[in-house]
Amino acid sequence: MAGPPVVLGIESSCDETGAGLVRDGVLLGQAVASSMDEHARYGGVVPEIAARAHLQAMAPVVQEALNRAGLTLADVGAVAVTAGPGLSGALQVGVAAAKSYAFSLGVPLHGVHHLAGHVAAATLDGGPLPDPCVVLVVSGGHTSLLLVRDLARDRIVHLGDTLDDAAGECFDKVARILRLPYPGGPAVDRAARAGDPGAVRLPRPLSGPDDPPYAFSFSGLKTAAARWVEAQRAGGREPHVPDAAAALQEAVADTLSRKAVRACTDHGIGTLVVVGGVAANSRVRALTEQRCAAAGIALRVPPLPLCTDNGAMTAAVGDLLVRAGAEPAPPDLAVDPSAPLEYARLAPSAHRPARAA
Repeated sequence: MAGPPVVLGIESSCDETGAGLVRDGVLLGQAVASSMDEHARYGGVVPEIAARAHLQAMAPVVQEALNRAGLTLADVGAVAVTAGPGLSGALQVGVAAAKSYAFSLGVPLHGVHHLAGHVAAATLDGGPLPDPCVVLVVSGGHTSLLLVRDLARDRIVHLGDTLDDAAGECFDKVARILRLPYPGGPAVDRAARAGDPGAVRLPRPLSGPDDPPYAFSFSGLKTAAARWVEAQRAGGREPHVPDAAAALQEAVADTLSRKAVRACTDHGIGTLVVVGGVAANSRVRALTEQRCAAAGIALRVPPLPLCTDNGAMTAAVGDLLVRAGAEPAPPDLAVDPSAPLEYARLAPSAHRPARAA
């Protein structure tokens, strides 16, 4: 094919096995297999089960993505893979598969950062992101406010990060206390539809005038919700789950949207991008849209299928890197389960010295 190559993206950082195909910023096809049902009985992701599920699903998922795109492996001109952060064993399955595809096809391999993938997912619906833009990454394990310029070339600036629990962790932990099913985020969202967000008073963490304006902390919110539930049960009353879910969701959405809009206005930036699994939450989306409209800020949120982990977002980063002329990953590309987000390109070496704890 003339022009930029088709990039095959592979994602396996947690419990979704994803494959996607992107060419010149256009999503051609994708497929995702989830092992979530296998983890639900344990109330959270079991790393060994996730890695084994990736092994079983990898080749079929890649083939399904190719079929949906109307392509074959011979059409692939580059391979991109999530090299971190994530579960070590799960990441290793994806990297091993990506190396095999790249080597057998004789095409370059690019290691990418998982969170940069979430950012790039927004380019697959609406085109390139404005330079600069503020990005709110909000997922099960990460909550960050970022200043993003050229995703493929420039260093990503952290305006603020979570100091303890991420928003998604807060949802999961409170959902368990409320005896809602795993995963907690979607369960809270469903339950909240029948609830009154004002029925339970919950705090807005790090919202005082002397608090860091762009930092997050959801551990205290989780504890406050847990204590309310415990008090209800100690008084012989079962908590009204819809009200508790609605109040929790409102507290999270209020905190996220307020800090994100403030970051835009403080830095004079006209576009906010919200990505990650929690970006699928209905109240987070609605309240952020309302506040952005009031502040004259353009809002970009990927479609729901591109919010959760998927191979399309990894392919989108790979496509950006290829078009920017980035160096391919070294042959000894390794995984980095705790990789900090500095650049979209992530190419840790298997022979790098161990980082200090």
